[in-house]
Amino acid sequence: MTTHYIDIRLLPDPEFSPAHLWRALYAKLHRALVQQAISSVGVSFPQYQLRSQSLGQVLRLHGHATPLEQFMATDWLKGMYDHVDITPVGLVPSQAQHRIVQRRQFKTSAERLRRRRMQRKGETAEQAAIAIPSHVERNPRLPYVQLRSNSSGQSFYLWIELGPLHETPVPGSFNTYGLGQADRGASIPWF
Repeated sequence: MTTHYIDIRLLPDPEFSPAHLWRALYAKLHRALVQQAISSVGVSFPQYQLRSQSLGQVLRLHGHATPLEQFMATDWLKGMYDHVDITPVGLVPSQAQHRIVQRRQFKTSAERLRRRRMQRKGETAEQAAIAIPSHVERNPRLPYVQLRSNSSGQSFYLWIELGPLHETPVPGSFNTYGLGQADRGASIPWF
């Protein structure tokens, strides 16, 4: 169970869009979690709006006080300090409920799926088009951050979904995006 939190608020910037700032902030977070092999820091988005597909302007980090302080001391936010406002470590309210904040992946591009099939199975474009019709594409209506894979260089959407509220915490760990997983991920306090 996470007991403390830190809010990182994106500040309005006339030169950069909120989407650009989210991309930069989340890429830095992911890189730091990978480099430091941290699975005890989770994230949430207290201004999350499903209807408008918005994460809001606040990234909340969850964990225990000492690991959060140590993580923030690593200067992983270098280059972002002019674009964010950071709160001190705070204690999670005792009445907070809990939920898993998780990544969702969708088959969003039939063309991409066809290219993959052609590479893996040695099929022609026509064969792949027959095997993967256009109706397999899904248009998710979830908030997301657009990121670039460090390994492949490809751009992708990190779709964020909120799980149901729970009265008690769900034990587990967080992935390298600070997210839980529906089957074995940790919950975060929701307030």
